Amino acid sequence: MNGELLAVLEHMEREKGIKKDILIDAVEQALASAVRKIADIKPGIEVKVTLDRETGKLRAFAGEEEIKSEGLGRIAASTAKQVIIQKIREAEKDVVFNEFNAKVGEIISGTLYRFEKGNIIVDLMGKAEGILSKRDQIPGEEFHQGQRISAYLTEVKREARGAQIILSRSHPSFVKKIFEREVPEIYEGVVEIRSISRAAGERTKIAVWSKDEKIDSVGSCVGMRGARVKNIVNELHGERIDIVRYSEDAHAYISASLSPAEIAEIKLDKENKKALVIVNPDQLSLAIGKHGQNVRLASKLTGWDLDIRTKETILAKDQAKEETVVQKEEEPKPQGLSLDELSGVGEKTKAVLIEQGFADVQSVAGSTLEALVEVKGIAKAKAKKLIEEAKKLLKKL
Repeated sequence: MNGELLAVLEHMEREKGIKKDILIDAVEQALASAVRKIADIKPGIEVKVTLDRETGKLRAFAGEEEIKSEGLGRIAASTAKQVIIQKIREAEKDVVFNEFNAKVGEIISGTLYRFEKGNIIVDLMGKAEGILSKRDQIPGEEFHQGQRISAYLTEVKREARGAQIILSRSHPSFVKKIFEREVPEIYEGVVEIRSISRAAGERTKIAVWSKDEKIDSVGSCVGMRGARVKNIVNELHGERIDIVRYSEDAHAYISASLSPAEIAEIKLDKENKKALVIVNPDQLSLAIGKHGQNVRLASKLTGWDLDIRTKETILAKDQAKEETVVQKEEEPKPQGLSLDELSGVGEKTKAVLIEQGFADVQSVAGSTLEALVEVKGIAKAKAKKLIEEAKKLLKKL
């Protein structure tokens, strides 16, 4: 039996790649537990089992005394079988973990296996299951069981039941990796992706730059007749892609990032990395985007805090400030109606209005709607109501 056990362990080392020493240690520990039970060893007494690495001979000790048992070989065979099965399972888990852990940061594909509480479980070639949680899915996407699905591998976790493989289709790097796959110039390193910002399912902005002046970075990503970018949009089920040309010139970069809006002027505060972007009135909604999405993505893409204004609102605001300054100079103690007279103006709103140059009812009444809307916390409807109420109060004087 001794030689047979050693031969089995050596065979497992060759076939499964599990080190023989690891198997022997595990067998010795498992046998020690088994011997303690069958020999009724008292608690506190150390039980030790040794397996000779050369001959395969088994010896068991309780304290300093060797235990002689004819059944030791039989117990060893049964125990070794259990240990080997356990170690094979652990080794297989390690193989899966190592294989997928090496692919973190890559796109992998699989088949949709099942839906589980809003999460999607993906069969990865029968080797493992990937988890595409609800928050990592692209809003609005629909899949069916058995469908082929690609995703970005974000993380692999070790768990008792095996490797937990975390997937994402909403991660910005998912789009980046698709570009690398579809655009040879990016894969080869001639064209670089410098920055990316994404609202998954709706819009992505990606800034690209070419190391070779002869190669157009944007044109490479778009492809002949838009073929490359169309493939990417199809993979993302219609998500809009804005390809922006990266530039060291902040004016040019910010202007490009706010596409499709046309920018009239940009004033930079380099110290605080803030930019005042001036546009014509007909370009304001384009620059800001639906629910502020365009300016928000552009700001994240460029790393600049962007403030979008029209020339008219800036002029109106400046004029209001000048009038306030003149009024303060002429009247050391303001004689105008207090902002407290206006309904719906609390202390917080009052402080913001005064800070922006609207010190009293008169300045509110004389303001334009555009200028008042620029005040933080005041929407268009509220601004209109304040101006109307202020004018009524002045008529009563």
